[in-house]
Amino acid sequence: MRVHVPVQKAVTAIKDKVRALTHSSAQADLTALLERVNGVLRGWSNYFKHGVSKRTLSYLGAFNCRRTAIWIRKRHPGLTWKHLRRRFMAGGWTITDGQLTLFNPASVTVFRYRRRSVIPNPWTPATRRLTQPT
Repeated sequence: MRVHVPVQKAVTAIKDKVRALTHSSAQADLTALLERVNGVLRGWSNYFKHGVSKRTLSYLGAFNCRRTAIWIRKRHPGLTWKHLRRRFMAGGWTITDGQLTLFNPASVTVFRYRRRSVIPNPWTPATRRLTQPT
């Protein structure tokens, strides 16, 4: 049986997109960054939610959080990590700007396609009803 896992090329492509969005001059503020990154990650994780991709989604969540934290750190060079956590992270390590929260791809429910043993077909002889002439 073949297992459907996101290939390395797809993972590298989404990581490159996140890197481009979290470049130091790519976005004006944290709200714009969260809107763009959340949209990209939601779409990618919903596309790959059918199959065995939970570990990859968890990895991307950690990668995304790290890249966003580095982006915040570069935007505010005078603040310490302690002040950054208090100001930009709610409830520990969840990055937020007050309204938007950074999307965690690991929160997507992953499920596999199930194969049907018999696909109903109206033209098969077993299901065709023969009518009696009247």
